[in-house]
Amino acid sequence: MFKSRWNAGQNERMTFWSPLNLFGLFAVMAMLIFYSLENRNRSFTLAFSLACLLAAMYGFLQGAWPFGLIELVWAFVALWKWRTLRDN
Repeated sequence: MFKSRWNAGQNERMTFWSPLNLFGLFAVMAMLIFYSLENRNRSFTLAFSLACLLAAMYGFLQGAWPFGLIELVWAFVALWKWRTLRDN
């Protein structure tokens, strides 16, 4: 029978809070925060782009390469947007 991390037996160690998962949580939370602040200053757009790069790294390290590729695209789109915006 299939056992997920959520219903693993008591003898199995749950790995939900692994360093990799914490890194991914940090990256995605940073993306959310910086995306919500983009309208305040163009530096938040640059920070969003960097957070997208972190999320892409997480995706590749975790083995979810489609997620990593999409985050790379978002990083380059945000970087392009940052270069075209004027200072507020």
